[in-house]
Amino acid sequence: MTPIAHISTPFADKFGVPRQAGLVDAPALLVFEPDYRVPEAVRGLEEFDYVWLLWQFHLNPNQPWNPTVRPPRLGGNRRMGVFATRSPFRPNPIGLSCVRLTGIEQHASLGPVLHLEGADLVDGTPVFDVKPYLPYADSHPNARAGYAPTAPEAPLQVADPQGLLAQLPADQAHALVQALSLDPRPHYHHDPTRRYGFRFAGHEVHFCVDGTRLTLLDLT
Repeated sequence: MTPIAHISTPFADKFGVPRQAGLVDAPALLVFEPDYRVPEAVRGLEEFDYVWLLWQFHLNPNQPWNPTVRPPRLGGNRRMGVFATRSPFRPNPIGLSCVRLTGIEQHASLGPVLHLEGADLVDGTPVFDVKPYLPYADSHPNARAGYAPTAPEAPLQVADPQGLLAQLPADQAHALVQALSLDPRPHYHHDPTRRYGFRFAGHEVHFCVDGTRLTLLDLT
C-alpha cells in the first residue's frame, strides 16, 4: 500500500501522544500526497462530522511480533492477547482512528487539506485511507468493552506555577493540558523526582509528577 496523505499534529514524539483518539482536542491537518490533491476526491466529505483514518505506526522498529502485550489501561502489569488490545506493536503496523472533521480547506498548492481534531497520531504519520464515519453502522453504544468499559478519567491535576502555558495559542494550551492530565508516563513510573519531557507544537515540554499533581517545569 502507498500512503495517500500525511498528517500534521502537535505531537512530535510517540511519548505524549494520547492513547486513544478523541481524548485530547488537539488540532491536526491532513495533507494529501500530490497524486491525490484532487478536489473531486473529497466531494461530499464536508457533510460528515467524523472520519476514519487508516494509518501506519511508522516509528515502530521492525521486530518479531509478540502474541501478548501489556495494555496501559491495565497498569502495564497484565498481559492480554495482542488482538484484544489496541497496542501499536502488531503483526502489521496499522492504526485506525476516528477523528472529528472540522473543515476542508482548498489550498492553492496543497489541494484539499482536512482540518481535524482529536487525532492520536504522531506528526508526519503516513495515512493510507480516509473514510466517513456513519453513526448507524459504526456506533454501538451498548456493546461490551472488556477491560476498558469507559473512557479513562484524567488522573492528574496540571499545575503551571510559572504561567508557561500563556506561550501557546489557546487551543494548543488546552490540548496540552488535556494530554498531560491523562498522564503520558509509563504506568509503572512513580518517581516524584524524575523529570519527563516531550515535544509538542514546536516546544520542549518538561514536567514532573508527585502523586496526582503534575507540575509544568518549562516550555521552550
